[in-house]
This record gives sequence, C-alpha cells and structure tokens, in this order.
Amino acid sequence: MPTKERAEKIKDVVAKRQRGLVLVLEDIHDPHNAEAILRSADAFGIQKVYFIFEKEKYYNPKKVGRASSSSANKWLDFEIFKSTKECLKRLKKDKYEIIATVLDKDSENLFETKLKDKKIAILVGNEHRGLSKTAIKMSDRKIIIPMAGMVQSLNVSVTAAIFLYEITRQRNPKMKKYLLKKREQNKLVKDFIER
Repeated sequence: MPTKERAEKIKDVVAKRQRGLVLVLEDIHDPHNAEAILRSADAFGIQKVYFIFEKEKYYNPKKVGRASSSSANKWLDFEIFKSTKECLKRLKKDKYEIIATVLDKDSENLFETKLKDKKIAILVGNEHRGLSKTAIKMSDRKIIIPMAGMVQSLNVSVTAAIFLYEITRQRNPKMKKYLLKKREQNKLVKDFIER
C-alpha cells in the first residue's frame, strides 16, 4: 500500500491523463530514442503508446532503457503490433484521426493546424527511414514541423515531444473535455497503485 503522499501523487497524475490521444511508434530502432519519447508522453499526460515492430527487432518497452526514461515506461500502457496495417486498421476502427509526422511538400504546418477536436493518433517513424509508405498512405493527414535552419529534420524523440506539446497546448483552454472520465481515473489509480 502506498504512503498517503504517494497515493495523492498518483491521483494527481491520473487526473491529468489525456484521453483520445495515442502515440504510435513505427519501427523505432534505438530503444533509447523510444524511452526518451516515453518520457515526453508521460510528461504530457499521454497514457497509451502503440509500438509497431514490422522491420525492426522487438524490444520490450516496459524493460528497456529505464535510466533514460526515468521509469516513465512503468506508468504508460503499451500495445504491440507486428504490422503497420494491423495497427492503423485498429485505430481507424476506434475512430482515431491518424496523423503522419512526415517531411513532405504536401504536409500541413504543425503550427497552423487545428489538432484538438478529434481523437488523434500521432505516428512517428524510424530514425533513418522515417514512416513507411503504408503508414503515410493510411494516414488521414500529413503534418510537418516547419524548420528555419539548414537542417530539415529533428531527432525522433524531439519531433514526438513537439507534437505532443502542440496538441496539449491547443487542448489546454478546454482541457477538462479531454481528461479521463471519473470512472476511467478510478480504474487507472487502482492500476497505478499495483504497479
């Protein structure tokens, strides 16, 4: 049983968890990059992270890189998929708008895009190849972080953090609308206490 202070911390964290926002990591090669992304997910109140291991070797997101994630992985829920198609079909069935983070001339500018009114799944791709053709084709929208410098891309963990920040910033004025319902919070508190 946690101390009173620990129980209050858990309740406070769970009360800030967002719903209707899933982070999808497609074939992230370096577990340390994945763990840095998980740290950002936890910081922005994301609970669900989907991992796709279609081309890259599987690693357990609950066990790898605890030092770099500051054990953020302990507090997140994961689903693992063996194919991008399988994962995105599930997201479409669950009525998520699928957003590809992609360097493309047809991509929308992240800072000029509304990202708050729907259930959203953010797709982040491999460090070297980016997102697969399947991921891009099955996405509903392509969005880019505009660059002012000579370099046209960021580390995958930085990209994920910027997208999560921008979605959270846009949701913030009406954040109550995006938080877990009381019943969901109570269930997650019990789950956290057992972790």
